[in-house]
Amino acid sequence: MKSHNYFVYITTNPSKTVLYVGVTNDLSIRLEQHKENRRKAETFAGRYFCYKLLYYERHTLVHHAIEREKELKLLSREQKIELVKIDNPYLQFLKVDD
Repeated sequence: MKSHNYFVYITTNPSKTVLYVGVTNDLSIRLEQHKENRRKAETFAGRYFCYKLLYYERHTLVHHAIEREKELKLLSREQKIELVKIDNPYLQFLKVDD
């Protein structure tokens, strides 16, 4: 059985005032898409400039990633921040290794 990678991630804007939760099978490409969508009012991430990565989780099954995304979207902002701080205590912007 082939192993797959799916990512649940949290991005923010440069001033860290907005959080966005998403899921993708290619984190590098998705982050580049978010960056390209800056200022585009038709998308939440574009409207609020959410292209800076704060947190991500890797999953091998897509349905697990989708369920986790739904869980994270239900969290309050404070709960999301606490989750991020487990692995990223200073809320630094992360780079993705290709």
